Amino acid sequence: MLVVMKPNATAAEVEAVTEKIRSLGLVPHAIPGAQRVAIGITGNKGALDPAMFEGMPGVRDAIRVSQPFKLVSREVKPEDTVVDVGGVLIGGRHLAVMAGPCSVESKGQILETAHAVKRAGATFLRGGAYKPRTSPYEFQGMAEEGLQLLALAREQTGLKIVTEAMDAETLALVAEYADVVQIGARNMQNFSLLKQLGRVQRPVLLKRGPCATIREWLMAAEYVVAHGNPRVVLCERGIRTFETATRNTLDLNAVPVLKSLTHLPVVVDPSHGIGLRGHVPAMARAAVAAGADGLIVEVHPNPDQALSDGQQSLTPGEFAAMMAQVKVIAGAVGRPF
Repeated sequence: MLVVMKPNATAAEVEAVTEKIRSLGLVPHAIPGAQRVAIGITGNKGALDPAMFEGMPGVRDAIRVSQPFKLVSREVKPEDTVVDVGGVLIGGRHLAVMAGPCSVESKGQILETAHAVKRAGATFLRGGAYKPRTSPYEFQGMAEEGLQLLALAREQTGLKIVTEAMDAETLALVAEYADVVQIGARNMQNFSLLKQLGRVQRPVLLKRGPCATIREWLMAAEYVVAHGNPRVVLCERGIRTFETATRNTLDLNAVPVLKSLTHLPVVVDPSHGIGLRGHVPAMARAAVAAGADGLIVEVHPNPDQALSDGQQSLTPGEFAAMMAQVKVIAGAVGRPF
């Protein structure tokens, strides 16, 4: 249920509603909004009677929420959420671009890439310090040394850092360095990790699992928000289908569908989505045309020598060319950089 307060409701009236919710053994959630003050309610096992709140001073309405993902639903918050990452926005009119290597491999590699993507117009540097790999014999990342190199790149370029937390054990360390904590596709339904993310004071980039439905993905986001962290960004990165010509099937259907269901920002990962370097720019253009709030693209100075995901990584020159194309599409749909 959502309790919508009158525009002139006092702080005492809002607090009275909050206390009423707690007295019922339920959990109140303040829903920030430009046009209204609202309080979401979770924890109820069945439907609540709106009459319990409608007569209280300052209450304008009490609305039943039909979606199971209550706090991330547009029923609860009609206007788009804009996630502020230290002054750099994800959501709203402007397009956020995150770019960098799959893995941090060396000081020279990450600094060269950071300066190159900054020149091309990126606002975030992505790079993995902890890498969950299919094979235990593949490169697993540089761990804290990689995080330190990302911090150095941020210091030199001003780019915000997006990097993955692989497990609950290293989450606090990753959050210490990261501006945005990425949760990879394999961890989308790692519920204990999602709960901990709710208590971490960092925005979260939540990637879609390779076999996850949109509903399952939104329920995963609900875990983070319900445990106290409303700054969640969804990332479509391709799903597993019967197709073998590409690494994954980039589900651009998800972008407009999500926009109708949730107020959370949506970015697209065309690199993982198709997995073929030559076709990444086309998928990036399509994502922006479909209404994505941002892109996250893999870029490496020498993709053929990359320790991970070289086949889908753009060179700095290819990334700059892609950005020039994306800017045209973004301008056409009213999403300037």
